[in-house]
Amino acid sequence: MTPTYSATGRGRQIITSAAAESVQQVPPPPPVPDPPIYRALLRTWADRGRTLPGLHDPEWVRLATPPAGPYRFSTGRDPRGDGR
Repeated sequence: MTPTYSATGRGRQIITSAAAESVQQVPPPPPVPDPPIYRALLRTWADRGRTLPGLHDPEWVRLATPPAGPYRFSTGRDPRGDGR
């Protein structure tokens, strides 16, 4: 980094990086398409109603949702017996 001082000399310092200015921005490579065997497997799973990687899974959401009702949150026992 190259320190640059103001003309007034009051100690104001602006730090610039010469290296950051010379870095060239390279666009990311295009995504690689899935191999045909993988696409065929996804198609077979979708036809059978199975879960597909990267897509919303309603069964998982249903299973992972905490139960509703009065027993939704449990309280632990008070090991000391002093109500804290």
